[in-house]
Amino acid sequence: MTPLLKMFTLGHKFIPPSIHAGGLRYHGMSPMVSHALKPGLIKAEAYHQTKVFEAATLFARSEGIVPAPESSHVIAAVVAEASKAREEGQKRVLVFNLSGHGLLDLSSFKSYLHGKMQDV
Repeated sequence: MTPLLKMFTLGHKFIPPSIHAGGLRYHGMSPMVSHALKPGLIKAEAYHQTKVFEAATLFARSEGIVPAPESSHVIAAVVAEASKAREEGQKRVLVFNLSGHGLLDLSSFKSYLHGKMQDV
């Protein structure tokens, strides 16, 4: 049994490659996020995992916190928005939620830092 709620998804047969960044193997968005996307309240962005780990490494070096790969996706988005604001000469306040540490994902960071991580 499953709740019959509208969700954006890649389909129940979608299986991401095993090298995809930690934890992000779920194929859909929550019903609440899906609903916010539909009327345009939010927008969805996709980033390659090397960009995600680049942003995560920058964050770790700047803030002293190794973020989880899941949280690193939003860090990549914030870095992109901050760069865009700088290029446009605008000042913006960017707020995001850091929801986990990457201490269990150090092997992924090692793969990135040694140039072994690939975008798929």
